[in-house]
Amino acid sequence: MLTDYHLHLRSDDPQASAGEYFSKANVERYREVASERGIAELGVSEHIYRFHQALEVWQHPFWEQYAKDDLDQYCAFVRDETDLRLGIEADFVPGGEDRMANLLEARDFDYVIGSVHFLREGAVDMDDYSVWQSGRSAEEVWRRYFQTIGESARSGLFDVVAHPDLVKYWGDGARRPDGDLRRYYELAMDGIAESGIAVEISTAGLRKPAAELYPAPAFLEMAVDAGARVALSSDAHRPEDVGADYERALAVLEQLGVRELCVFDRRSCRVEPIGADPQ
Repeated sequence: MLTDYHLHLRSDDPQASAGEYFSKANVERYREVASERGIAELGVSEHIYRFHQALEVWQHPFWEQYAKDDLDQYCAFVRDETDLRLGIEADFVPGGEDRMANLLEARDFDYVIGSVHFLREGAVDMDDYSVWQSGRSAEEVWRRYFQTIGESARSGLFDVVAHPDLVKYWGDGARRPDGDLRRYYELAMDGIAESGIAVEISTAGLRKPAAELYPAPAFLEMAVDAGARVALSSDAHRPEDVGADYERALAVLEQLGVRELCVFDRRSCRVEPIGADPQ
């Protein structure tokens, strides 16, 4: 089986209406590409900050700009009008764990993807609100980022940790420490090992300035050695990116001896052998 659980039907344009994208026709566009690429298990996981209920958890200006949709309408659309697995990509907000738990537990998700985009108020992967303008060194940002990944795993809020080394997004030397990066990866490993959370291998990084898979093979190897299961995703924001570059991700999994992928249903995880769905 091949999966793609981390994808977004919704346009990144904050002015676009939900109805344009939460439609059967749009889902079919994603389904067609998934079928062409042998992906049997498809799930949608919109960013939680796209929903006004998320402002109960955090009122960052970026979230306030995007929090337009209704979370329950999204859940009803996916459950009642599609055959997609129902997921959500939820940011880890230190100090907001109880509020996030209440929001998530009130809905019938198949899985929750946890992500770290912000360190306090600063974003690691965008120019607006950038953490890189804070004057902190790359070493300090990377250390805090991977500590936060470990904390997000320990929180118990999430089933999957998304793009676990997103901090490398920009790909340039000024924002990447010198030397063996495993000293930073290690900061996340206890949380991953203790929680049983799955680790995502995502092809999205190949479409970003870093031009690398998320995570680096060394991170994934450490996580697998720590007992983590693996979820496979593209983080597609448009149909043509569903399952994009999966051959690169599958080659890394083969090298690491990973033969199974996570499959989710109502917050329960099982594993299935890797293999494309026959056409």
